[in-house]
Amino acid sequence: MLVAKRYRCTHSSTCACTKGHLSEDALFLVFQHQNWNPRLIATLSCVCKWFNDISKRVLWKEFCRARAPKMMLDLQSSGSHSADGNWKALAKLLIYCSGCSKGGPLNSSPIPGHFVYRTRFSMTSGKSFLIPQCRTDVLYVSDPCEHLDQGEDGDLGFFRGIFKSFSVSKVRKMLIDKGAKLHKTELCPFCKAKMWSMLQAKMVPKSACNRLGAYEDCIDYYVCLNGHMLGICTLLPLSDSEEASELE
Repeated sequence: MLVAKRYRCTHSSTCACTKGHLSEDALFLVFQHQNWNPRLIATLSCVCKWFNDISKRVLWKEFCRARAPKMMLDLQSSGSHSADGNWKALAKLLIYCSGCSKGGPLNSSPIPGHFVYRTRFSMTSGKSFLIPQCRTDVLYVSDPCEHLDQGEDGDLGFFRGIFKSFSVSKVRKMLIDKGAKLHKTELCPFCKAKMWSMLQAKMVPKSACNRLGAYEDCIDYYVCLNGHMLGICTLLPLSDSEEASELE
């Protein structure tokens, strides 16, 4: 409550509140005690430009490090997430399933985005989403977030990921060499950058369907200019034995 009372400036890009705030060191300790609570960081960022600047530079970075320490250590080893602003987008990617709009890649009904408590990201899984020519790239991909009975043919899965050093990746080079077109209207839900469709670029390997447990002709994923990846698929139905194990 102390922190909330200290930040009462208007929600404006011209907010110039520079006095009456806790020091950055004090903020660090407060949010460390809160285990880098993402809802609290997001709420205060919306009402104070000064706090928003600190959260982009410090707090979201510490949140990412606490939530996925090994993944963040690897991503940062190349300097790919050293610039201000990237950490906020990456934090959102870690905890937010973006859903899809009406008439999405699989012609599904609109499904609203939502926060997820915890998601596992895997570099090993990421290899399954890369065609053989690009397997030396490093891509972390999440397990699918399952939305039951939401698609025309059954259950939908939403997944997301992040490339390490995307600016020098083979995937980016191949997309450019192919002359792949950026989507005209859809933007990355994490950083608002334009995106390529990997399906349209014919860069979706069969191994991605196997990894997800999805139909081969019902999967698409996008990669944005900053290396964030998000996708959607129609999941294969569980077998009787799998359903039984889920209930145990």
